[in-house]
Amino acid sequence: MDGDLEGVLAAVGPRLRELRRRRRTTLTDLAAATGISVSTLSRLESGQRRPTLELLLPLARAHGVQIDELVGAPPTGDPRLHLRPIRRNGMTMVPLTRRAGGVQAYKLIFGSGRSTPDLKTHDGYEWMYVLNGRLRVVLAGQELVLGPGEAAEFDTRVPHWFGTADGEPVEVLSLFGPQGERAHLRVGATRTRRGS
Repeated sequence: MDGDLEGVLAAVGPRLRELRRRRRTTLTDLAAATGISVSTLSRLESGQRRPTLELLLPLARAHGVQIDELVGAPPTGDPRLHLRPIRRNGMTMVPLTRRAGGVQAYKLIFGSGRSTPDLKTHDGYEWMYVLNGRLRVVLAGQELVLGPGEAAEFDTRVPHWFGTADGEPVEVLSLFGPQGERAHLRVGATRTRRGS
């Protein structure tokens, strides 16, 4: 067998283990979600079982990733951006910008698992616009519920938390300035009438 292929297959197990641990999923939970036995999953992660397409497809689906990510496929030269979601603490974050520094844009999706406030602080400034659902925002002692089309902006050094207001998923567009940069909003110019 080609050495490159052998190396690719050997790296699948550690990737599977890391994905499962990042998602804080047990082998039993993953077995229930995929229909693959716990022993087979364990052998895949340890490298004792060779990955096959029949095993990788349900695993990719359960982890919410492309098979390319499981096998470490190299970029294809496709000029389109392939945005990779980041999942943590009941939130999915999709980066929409790739430039270093300055204001960064994200699409945030909050699920039902994010409903208990845990206020955090960090450097930066955030602007949030609700696309869908109802967003609960807690800023120090103030609490707001925003619906579609509503926005909030705040200094992230203020203790804050956000999540679903009613247990239903919420989709938000977020602009975040890590060094305190603010989104610059322009007010439309007023038209002057001809002949004035």
